[in-house]
Amino acid sequence: MKTLDLLPLARFHSFDLLATLVAVVRADGTVLFSNSALEDALGTSRRAIVGSCFADAFTEPLQLKTALTGAQGNTFAAIRYDALLKRVGTEPMPVHVIITCNQLGDEIIVEMVPQEQQTRQDREERLAEQAQTNKELIRNLAHEIKNPLGGIRGAAQLLEMEMESPDLTEYTQVIIREADRLQSLVDRLLAPHRRPHLVGDVNIHEVCERVRSLILAEFPKGLRVVRDYDISIPEFRGDREQLIQTVLNIAHNACQALVERIAAGDANLTFRTRVSRQITFGKQRYRLALELHVIDNGPGVPDSIKDRIFYPLVSGRDGGSGLGLTLAQTFVQQHHGLIEVDSVPGRTDFKILIPLP
Repeated sequence: MKTLDLLPLARFHSFDLLATLVAVVRADGTVLFSNSALEDALGTSRRAIVGSCFADAFTEPLQLKTALTGAQGNTFAAIRYDALLKRVGTEPMPVHVIITCNQLGDEIIVEMVPQEQQTRQDREERLAEQAQTNKELIRNLAHEIKNPLGGIRGAAQLLEMEMESPDLTEYTQVIIREADRLQSLVDRLLAPHRRPHLVGDVNIHEVCERVRSLILAEFPKGLRVVRDYDISIPEFRGDREQLIQTVLNIAHNACQALVERIAAGDANLTFRTRVSRQITFGKQRYRLALELHVIDNGPGVPDSIKDRIFYPLVSGRDGGSGLGLTLAQTFVQQHHGLIEVDSVPGRTDFKILIPLP
């Protein structure tokens, strides 16, 4: 047995709760502790990792050795760089390495964030910032539009009353109708911010079934709706009506994209529910989270709007308002969740993530 196995390292066991890869090493690179995530990533047991030279776990060992020397000399508070971590029987894993020195002893903490995970965290952060920006923009823009709209409509009504020629009322009616149409759009923009958040017990499968019945009523032929449910998912606290509207907006968008396949009779729409465990999103880690997938076999999201699909007034089809997905993202974020999309021709997957108790 290695002597390092006998060291009192119980204080590091909390690192086992992290999704990131963590090793505690000495200044010479000898591993004192490896968390479970690193053990899984390397495909090697903790017993084999502890006591080894950690620099050998990388394709370029010199990078880590140089960083450890810098950390030991207190040259930097933390050192960051990108590297490739070797794995048994598979390709090396690109990771972002963060090295910090433990001031209480001859111990250096090496944290490795898989590049894919880092990219996801960055994307989630951008989505959250984008949603907040959208919220403020919509509120301010809607209020700025609403006041002059009322004046325009009122002036058109007064003008119509003063006209002697009935033929000219056609023009005032155009003004009134267009003002009403814009008023309706403004009301839809403000709706999620006006309506109170009504919280109660929510069964996600009841939500899916309600949406399924609404979709099949609108598209009774040519569309196959598949239910792939994990019935063990518990109820959670949420706004049932908001979640129905969220799933309906996504499903309805999917059906609009499936119009050609519906006509051909081979359109598929799938509702899939799963539970994710120990998942991190929105900069927080959750023990359990709901995964609700809405999947279609349509042409996919156009490349031109993929990065802007949740922006207000951005639509991939003629005549679309571009509000459905914006409202869906707003409603889900009010449940401390988020919506992600993965789309290629023939398969588009909108994934709703919501924390579970």
